[in-house]
Amino acid sequence: MNTVGFIFDLDGVIVDTAKYHFLAWKNLANSLGIDFSKEQNEQLKGVSRIRSLEKILGWGNKTISQEKFEALLDEKNEEYLRYIESMDESEILPDVPRILNLLLENNSPIALGSASKNARAILKKVDLIDKFNAIVDGNDVTKAKPDPEVFTNAAEKIKVIPNKCVVFEDSVAGIQAAKKANMLAIGIGEKDILHEADHIFKSFEEISSEFITKLMKN
Repeated sequence: MNTVGFIFDLDGVIVDTAKYHFLAWKNLANSLGIDFSKEQNEQLKGVSRIRSLEKILGWGNKTISQEKFEALLDEKNEEYLRYIESMDESEILPDVPRILNLLLENNSPIALGSASKNARAILKKVDLIDKFNAIVDGNDVTKAKPDPEVFTNAAEKIKVIPNKCVVFEDSVAGIQAAKKANMLAIGIGEKDILHEADHIFKSFEEISSEFITKLMKN
């Protein structure tokens, strides 16, 4: 079977929820007396919430109780949820609908592969949930990227073998996960950060319909 499957990350690929994660993590870090930069935030992209907080504590050389750790995770998520509560279609990144519609017109299987536990809620907010044949998010996996679990699960759900899958990702961990899964990795973002990807584009606006058509045909 020669069907090619397409798997999209969510944060920073379909919608820019990365800015909300940044604000919520920054407020959390600052509340502990830890500075938090945009560069550090880059290192948390595609990384689980628990691991993210561990990294922040490491940067600030802080130790806290397990109880406080759990409470901070909840606080961070609640703040993030308040931000995404007000999301709508205007938050969809440029040209994402064009690419999704092109794939749908050609009956290409489309999946979401995201570390976010709020992926379904966000897709509903921006009215894109119906565009996906399958959704695999942080509630469905036990291992975070760069482990390929999220992508291999997505491939299984759309019934496409991994080496016939194309992944769109904006994080280093996500690109590494796609490569480990033996999938074609397309980076959305900066060349110097995502250099491990097979192709890199600044945004979907740079991706031509011809390029997508070629991918669909292998």
